[in-house]
Amino acid sequence: MKHSTRSSALRRLASVAAAGAVVAAALVGCSSSGNGSGASSTDVAAALKQGGTITYWTWTPAAKAQVAAFEKAYPKVHVKLVNAGTNTTEYTKLQNAVKAGKGAPDVAQVEYYALPQFALSDSLVDLTQFGFDKLKKDFSVGPWNNVNVQGKLVGLPQDSGPMAMFYNKTVFDKYGISVPTTWAEYVDAAKKLHAADPNAYITSDSGDPGFATSMIWQAGGHPFQVNGTKVMINLQDAGTKKFTTVWNELVENKLLSQTPGWTDDWYKGLGNGDIATLITGAWMPGVLESSVPQASGQWAVAPIPTYDGKAVNAENGGSSEVVMKQSKNQALAAGFLKWLNDSKQSVDIFVKSGGGFPSTVADQDSDSFLNQAPAYFAGQKINKVLVDGAKNVLPGWQYLPYEVYANSIFADTVGQSYSSATSLDSGLEAWQKQLISYGNQQGFTVKAG
Repeated sequence: MKHSTRSSALRRLASVAAAGAVVAAALVGCSSSGNGSGASSTDVAAALKQGGTITYWTWTPAAKAQVAAFEKAYPKVHVKLVNAGTNTTEYTKLQNAVKAGKGAPDVAQVEYYALPQFALSDSLVDLTQFGFDKLKKDFSVGPWNNVNVQGKLVGLPQDSGPMAMFYNKTVFDKYGISVPTTWAEYVDAAKKLHAADPNAYITSDSGDPGFATSMIWQAGGHPFQVNGTKVMINLQDAGTKKFTTVWNELVENKLLSQTPGWTDDWYKGLGNGDIATLITGAWMPGVLESSVPQASGQWAVAPIPTYDGKAVNAENGGSSEVVMKQSKNQALAAGFLKWLNDSKQSVDIFVKSGGGFPSTVADQDSDSFLNQAPAYFAGQKINKVLVDGAKNVLPGWQYLPYEVYANSIFADTVGQSYSSATSLDSGLEAWQKQLISYGNQQGFTVKAG
């Protein structure tokens, strides 16, 4: 699930501190790996039958109903449900527990971009010991790629974020704008819209690290190459340049709204037509329905534009669940995790809660899911578009093992290009320089690509 993507200064500072804590813990060998039951306790079915108590940290709204359904199915198991805070807040607590060697839950929600940091600290159970690697066919390619880190299966996907273009059809029709299928057409649409109405913009983007990296991913970029503690960063590679060539035209010509995302003004712009599209993850419908109700019937969904008309996509947002090595009953925790993210009952609860877009192929391909026709989207069967997008996600993307820190300094580097309406390339160069310096200071071997 996607949450706030542009932090305040205080939140960025907290994120920097949290990132430093887990990186330092990992590189000095301080982890919780010695406290779990390990591969000697792999009988998940037996553990579920025997029962016990486990703790689950999550912020998803569906969690309470999911836990209740699980405990009904497995009455000998008790799950202590804890909302430890959203993303960075939870990660700080989790990283402190990793560093201390105690206090971690049995199961925790971790977004895909943050997984490498916890995997690096050897604080996550490799789920292949439970045979969960055989579940690959159950999940779409993007999320499955994200939970496989450095040759280990460190979690199971909770939800997925294949990107799509959400657009205000009412605005497009008003100004005679065709739905763009390529990025060149998207830029043309941006110019036509803003010329017709100086208050209207094709989209808003004041500098979002998750969006930028997803766009680089969709363009075929591989700016981060990670092999253990060896890292190569090239934010000037061919894919990155492909993205910036398009996006610079929007930035430099001031064709993007600078309204920060997830603010009252942003929601207002989505509601009154001042922000005409969103290029974002498939979890967005629930956000629009709940937060922009006044625009019901106006919005539609189309595939994300591409560079040459060939269908290709990336992920934006989404979370996994992991089993922490500190767990004293890893087999039981793994059993709960498998039920949570790979059972129809649990996934149905999750989807109906509006919490996100499923990562399970069976749910994506079900007739009931594909034929949903939300009134908010004027009866369009939007899931058919979103599921097609999930099938076109490029494999092989890697996040940095200190991505939380990387995101925290994006506003102070690349964000400056947005605010000054100048080329993103210079901002990306500044970001790369700081990322290389930070990584080497933390004990990684980081080089420019």
